[in-house]
Amino acid sequence: MKQLRIRTLAGLLVVAAVLSWAGARLWDAFGTLPAVPLFAPIVLAAIAAVLLATALAFRSRLRAQRERRPEAKGVDPLVAARALVFGQASALVAALVAGMYGGVSVFLLGYLEVPARADQALYAGASLVAGACVIAAGLYLERVCKLPEDGDDNTPGAAPTV
Repeated sequence: MKQLRIRTLAGLLVVAAVLSWAGARLWDAFGTLPAVPLFAPIVLAAIAAVLLATALAFRSRLRAQRERRPEAKGVDPLVAARALVFGQASALVAALVAGMYGGVSVFLLGYLEVPARADQALYAGASLVAGACVIAAGLYLERVCKLPEDGDDNTPGAAPTV
């Protein structure tokens, strides 16, 4: 698998933000803009927490395995591959979702004098921040699951890590 590039994720986020901002302007011109769900930042934060917990668990297990501790539990390669795919997919989707909520929040910043719109701007901004946390946690999980390069481990007979 190829490693995700921050440039790609940032590009997705910016394109989604611009399209979302334009869509919000158009939608508001022809009707009422749909509300930003209160649970959007909560769900994104929960996904970020799961990704971070998985990355920390894998990191400690892989470190114990590399140090050849007797109580070390290895990481099943298939489980690590699934976690890696989950982290990459979460980061890609979070870039789109964070861009969408970022564009909506920028649009709603012009209407902060309306209390309902101010609340929606707060929810959209919190969703943008939580989406950025998902991206960061997904990239960290990807970094933890990265296989060492051929020349990285000079120890003969060392156990391969995920």
